Amino acid sequence: MAFTAKDVQKLREMTGVGMMDCKKALTEADGDFDRAIEWLREKGLAAQTKKAGKVAAEGVSYAIKADNGVGVVIEVNSQTDFVAKNEVFQDFVRQLASVVASENPADVEALKACKYPGTDRTVAEVTADKVLSIGENIQIRRFVRYADGVNVPYIHMGGKVGVLVNLEVEGIDPAAVVELGKDIAMQICAMNPTYLDKSDVEQSTLDKEKEILMIQAKEDPKNAGKPDNIIEKMVQGRIGKYYEENCLLQQAFVKENKKSVEKHIAEVASSLGGKVKVKAFTRFATGEGIEKAEDDFASEVAKMSGK
Repeated sequence: MAFTAKDVQKLREMTGVGMMDCKKALTEADGDFDRAIEWLREKGLAAQTKKAGKVAAEGVSYAIKADNGVGVVIEVNSQTDFVAKNEVFQDFVRQLASVVASENPADVEALKACKYPGTDRTVAEVTADKVLSIGENIQIRRFVRYADGVNVPYIHMGGKVGVLVNLEVEGIDPAAVVELGKDIAMQICAMNPTYLDKSDVEQSTLDKEKEILMIQAKEDPKNAGKPDNIIEKMVQGRIGKYYEENCLLQQAFVKENKKSVEKHIAEVASSLGGKVKVKAFTRFATGEGIEKAEDDFASEVAKMSGK
């Protein structure tokens, strides 16, 4: 598979590795990005890499707790950051979130068929009107809705990142855990965990991680001559580090990094005389994973909408 200079640049942005090493990795991997990243990691050149491409669309990720207690986080894309900051566009996104909270649509297409607040028209029809009035294409990309428990929303940088945390609370006034929920949401925003708990990590992921770490350890000159059982123990210790980097509850709590998020939650719950459990979370970074040319917002958003 052939690759271009832009591919080399993209791999460099994803991994932080030098251009020549990225070019060599892509050559070794025959242009396959996942294999190239794996090769760089085996050589000890790249750390664990979340394979998210460069942000490619503007818009807003908006999180709310509605009057009925339902939590919603939604992403709506526009073509430019200028429109994303427009109050008309932002109010449109807020209204969509309220529709998701009240109507519980199954997916984006079902949301488009719902009635838009204060009108007898559908969300799809009002979206088309917004496109005309604002002068840019608009795409409702995704949403998540939590109906039960205590929902705590957090919006970062005016909608660049939206986070929704869902807590299960026993023996505690829900209002007393809002601050804890905000702290957890900010942790998620800053540290971008892939999993809630280490028990959620798939065995296939752990096997691949172990394979890469074994190669790293064996190629390290400091481990020359060490028997496999010693290297195996070293790798098991590094798996623990993987959990600390990728699993929310095992991460160091950003406000007090000498303890884990899990321990902080337990301490707060104990001080309040009850139990608190993080049931789920969602983090939307606006535009993540949407590939586009730097100078072509319009065609990417149009492609998303099928136009």
